[in-house]
Amino acid sequence: MTSILKPFIALYAAILLVAMSLGLLSTFLSLRLTIEGFSTLATGLILTSYFVGSVVGNFYCSHVIKSVGHIRAFTVFAAIATAMIMLHGFYISALAWAAFRFFCGIATIGLFMVIESWLNECTQSKSRGRVFSIYMVMCYLGNSVGQQLLNFGEVKDQTLFFVIGFLLVSCIIPVALTRSIHPEMPEIEPVKLKTILQKAPMGMAGCFTAGLMNSSFFAIGPVFCHQINLSVPQISYFMTITILGGLLLQWPVGFFSDRFDRSVVIPVLGGFFAVISVLMIVAVQISFVVLMAATALFGGFLFTIYPLAVARSHDMFEPKDVVNVSSALLLFYGIGAIIGPMASSAIMELLDNPHGFYLYFAGISSCYAVVAFILRHKEIAQIIPVEEQVDFMIMEHTSQMAPQIDPRSEIDESE
Repeated sequence: MTSILKPFIALYAAILLVAMSLGLLSTFLSLRLTIEGFSTLATGLILTSYFVGSVVGNFYCSHVIKSVGHIRAFTVFAAIATAMIMLHGFYISALAWAAFRFFCGIATIGLFMVIESWLNECTQSKSRGRVFSIYMVMCYLGNSVGQQLLNFGEVKDQTLFFVIGFLLVSCIIPVALTRSIHPEMPEIEPVKLKTILQKAPMGMAGCFTAGLMNSSFFAIGPVFCHQINLSVPQISYFMTITILGGLLLQWPVGFFSDRFDRSVVIPVLGGFFAVISVLMIVAVQISFVVLMAATALFGGFLFTIYPLAVARSHDMFEPKDVVNVSSALLLFYGIGAIIGPMASSAIMELLDNPHGFYLYFAGISSCYAVVAFILRHKEIAQIIPVEEQVDFMIMEHTSQMAPQIDPRSEIDESE
């Protein structure tokens, strides 16, 4: 195991630092905007620009990597992201911060692309599953650790901008010093959206739904916490426990999805998550300890919607199509991620109540459960025998390069 993973230590260290910085940045900016007096809707609109940048970056960053190579591209992307973060601290303006977030979104998706394509080039077929899983765990752990760094400085001060900048600059070190081979960028063929939508409507809808909800949690979650008068340390625990819950429940949810018909598991999960979202409103009013226990369960199911939808989509296709299908799923996730913060913040503003945050999640997941049920009932969604389903994998939304590492893309030559 150690010999297999040793070549990737530098890349794992880099992605851990990137995830820590991005996790801290998202929560910090959301809180800072709220404290500076921006409305919930304005905060949602400003932070949405990051997800717009991520979608744009998925189309253009690969060209930069091909032109100058992985290490130079990684350095450029890290420098751009760091520069954008430093600019946040100099000038507070809705329009300026939206522009900074947009370019930060492009740069960070470029960082993910470099690392993921590098992992793909260096990974052998027999170890692909372990390399992919550990990479995803590093993403989750880095994000959760980043939330605790919120306590390293006052939200009103500039200290946290320097902490985030330090982490991003530091991620260059392991990549620049690695002795791994210089990888080639894998080619991604154009996605035939119509074909994928016809064959995997439930999976596509699931990725869109995950985008709507995941982006809303990261962008508006800290705003919700501030509105219910949680302290900064409590907010950091709220975010950390939700993310860790999302990581830990990947295994039990994956276990059930591999052993039961996913066209049934998906609407059940959607309905169950809607109920949990409503119960979160009750938990908020009991005590902080109860809220933390409930939010672990909330995060556990929130962050399993995306990998479950991806697995369901891959059930419909051959292993050779995994990369193309995943690219389409990422696009749908990205579209949902752009809409999510705006929609959830608008609901909270309309209701003039912070609990609108959880009502948003309940409404979206209920709609998804109903749509999934109708697709199955009307036989629009094909029912796949359990023994023919692909394996569930721990996943987090990153870049178009991640599917290249996905072990489900490997064709079983023994068949």
